[in-house]
Amino acid sequence: MSAAKHYLTDPTHAVLSSLHSLTLTNPSLLLDAPNKIIYRNPSSLSQPHNVSVVCGGGSGHEPGFAGFVGDGLLTACVAGTIFASPGAEQVRACLQHRLPPESKGVLVIATNYTGDVLNFGMGVEKARALGKKVEMVVVGDDVGVGLAKGGKVGRRGLSGTALVVKICGALAERGVALEDCAKVGRLVVNNLVSLGASLGRVHVPGHGIEEASEEEERLGPGLVEIGMGIHNEPGCEKVKTDLPGLVKTMLGQMLNQSDKDRAYVRIGKTDETILLINNFGGVSNLELGAITAEVTSQLEQNYGLKPRRIISGTLFGSLDGAGFIASILRLTDTGLGTGKSLLDLIDAPVNAIGWPRCVTGDTWEKTYKPAPEKTEEEEDETKPSNLKLDPTKLRKTLEPALNKLIAAEAEVTKYDSIVGDGDCGLGLKRGAEAVLKVLPSISSQDAMMTFAKIVPTIEQNMDGTSGALYAIFLNSLASSMRSQDSSSPTPVTTEMWAKALAMSIEGLGRYTPAQVGDRTLIDALAPFVDVLKKTGNAKKAAEAAKVGADKTKGMKASLGRSVYVGGTGFEEVPDPGAYGLSIFLSGIGDAL
Repeated sequence: MSAAKHYLTDPTHAVLSSLHSLTLTNPSLLLDAPNKIIYRNPSSLSQPHNVSVVCGGGSGHEPGFAGFVGDGLLTACVAGTIFASPGAEQVRACLQHRLPPESKGVLVIATNYTGDVLNFGMGVEKARALGKKVEMVVVGDDVGVGLAKGGKVGRRGLSGTALVVKICGALAERGVALEDCAKVGRLVVNNLVSLGASLGRVHVPGHGIEEASEEEERLGPGLVEIGMGIHNEPGCEKVKTDLPGLVKTMLGQMLNQSDKDRAYVRIGKTDETILLINNFGGVSNLELGAITAEVTSQLEQNYGLKPRRIISGTLFGSLDGAGFIASILRLTDTGLGTGKSLLDLIDAPVNAIGWPRCVTGDTWEKTYKPAPEKTEEEEDETKPSNLKLDPTKLRKTLEPALNKLIAAEAEVTKYDSIVGDGDCGLGLKRGAEAVLKVLPSISSQDAMMTFAKIVPTIEQNMDGTSGALYAIFLNSLASSMRSQDSSSPTPVTTEMWAKALAMSIEGLGRYTPAQVGDRTLIDALAPFVDVLKKTGNAKKAAEAAKVGADKTKGMKASLGRSVYVGGTGFEEVPDPGAYGLSIFLSGIGDAL
């Protein structure tokens, strides 16, 4: 199909080239290519002490959010690969090294996707640990996934995120305090509804061209999919209709207060609103104009709503998707006084490529200082401890367990291809292989030095949701273990491991609501920790982990991508993450 043809076949090159282009079309920007960070040149900041605003996520949604870096919007953006969240290390590098040190705080805005929340969350916690003042706002504005199906996951983040960024960026530009910026950001999220629709799938550069029959399996001729996500996630229904009929259905889901599954925000005739019509990327400007006119007309005729502002364009795209998203923001009092209403903040001037206006001539004419020399310093050395861990025994325990996990990659991948996106097995294998390589270099008996070798290895080699979960858990495990340090040399005991593991599960709970029964790796991890704490027997604990993983067969997912994938495969296979972890833990039990 012609829609699947691309000028670039290397997705990595496409992302880096696109980011580099921003520094060409807006000379006040700089690029940290290794970390895929677009940030403002320090010499372009007239008020460097103001709150810094940072956003980001997977690439493929251009101009969001790298195109929003500039006056009145973002201070920096952290980009991932196409449709994949950036890693926590990228976020940490941004928060620690790419923002003005004089800033009186940092507001991080992330869309409500598991990988984004976990990776940005871990970056935020690392920044806080270094003494930085950071707040995080998570945006969920989609009504395509109803309350019942969304469950613990909540609403997905769609184009309403652009409005949150615009408003928070304007507040920061006015010198408003971090706490108030975050408060208003959350206020905006709570008054936003969005819904998308598309005529076809999005095509990723470098992926094979689908046959027409494969495309039609998802969406047949003449059908439009309502609620399709920005990463090709299935929508809530497929209909055959014209534009007026489509818009009528969409506005009904967004505004009908009798639909209790989707009445996220109460918007009535007396409310003032802002309307955003966002192009996925593949809708022509001609058709987008017609869509904007139809939505505006029906809002007034059927709901008595005449938006105070109408914004139309590509702000939060989805590559070449032949779809659009309608977002409605109910204007409410910010409580910040004159000049800081939501309407004032939307109207505030900006100087960024991605917002629908041109960069001013003054920006082009201004002379900028050369890019500053690299300022990143080596990470602070790990503080020694008196907790002793025999490196030889560690290798004899971990090596067979890691090899067992590597050998199970095909099986884990098979399970994940049925209920997820098929990357869990490869992610676990990459992490295991990387740790195997680093084990021979561990010679210190200091347990904290061992963590300092293994944890960064996991962070750098495991991406996606699983990588973020393991990285957060291991960082918390290191912290929990250090809390048991003493003034004299102390061998690490099974009881100490059990206590630290239990504390780490609690730490993980700050970033994911996953509990036993949600069909996640927690179904294997929690029983392991519980039995280890009660018995001190790793073999019995590993057996409990296997039982927990087996119980996920037939268990309906409450979290992760499986929630959106749906289908019936979950009835026959265990959760891939729980199964992979149980394999590793069984190797630990056997070795001990």
